[in-house]
Amino acid sequence: MEAVAIMITIVSRKIKGIPVLELVQNEKSDSALPLVFFYHGWTGCKERVLTQGYELARRGFRVVLPDALYHGQRQVNGPAESHQLEFWEIIANSVREFPKLVSEYQQQFGIKEGQIGVSGLSMGGITTCALLCVYPQISAAVCLMGSPRPVDFARDLLRRIPGAQDADPDYVEQQLEQLKIIDLSANPQKIAGRPVHFWHGTADEMVPYLPTKEFYDRISDHSYAQKVTFTTTRGAKHKVSYPTTVEMADKFAEYFAAL
Repeated sequence: MEAVAIMITIVSRKIKGIPVLELVQNEKSDSALPLVFFYHGWTGCKERVLTQGYELARRGFRVVLPDALYHGQRQVNGPAESHQLEFWEIIANSVREFPKLVSEYQQQFGIKEGQIGVSGLSMGGITTCALLCVYPQISAAVCLMGSPRPVDFARDLLRRIPGAQDADPDYVEQQLEQLKIIDLSANPQKIAGRPVHFWHGTADEMVPYLPTKEFYDRISDHSYAQKVTFTTTRGAKHKVSYPTTVEMADKFAEYFAAL
């Protein structure tokens, strides 16, 4: 069988002040294509998810890898680790910025048949679930070792973050109240029949496996969740393997072919 060469172009851009990497097949760079966003994890950056971006672009999508607030090119006042108490503001900021990015790509290239995908790992997976909760124009999503239960996960984080116990309880409750807007577990009907896939490892030490699996089990018999699927990897920790990356990209190829 003759090998087919696929050239992937990687462009560094800044859109409305948001640094992104854009990946697209070279011969399709000016075409209207399905648009897929992939969000990196806590203390990561857009460059660290280039493998995921490559696999998505190889399947014919225009792929956007944004830097989250305080990460990558957006680091201010020290490394991302110094912004632990702003973890949820980082996610909320990505949610607010999402329509700006979509609008830019719609205006510049168009989006084929309005097909928009979102995915991410860890913090990026949490961001993915939050985006699903807020934006009905998203066509499909894949959450890798993230959580659809931000309020519960936030309470767990507060028990683990040094110094968090000293925070003003009223302030903490105010922040948790705001998270309910992006809590997919509290509003699962917002999936609204869209294809969504979850992957999680059972030995994940950072984002617990069981809350996400219990969420899936709870919704799986409902009509709005008929296209929701779940892959469990026994013994896998908080790291996305290459086979899981391939599965994620294949899911979008399957989803967009069926839309």
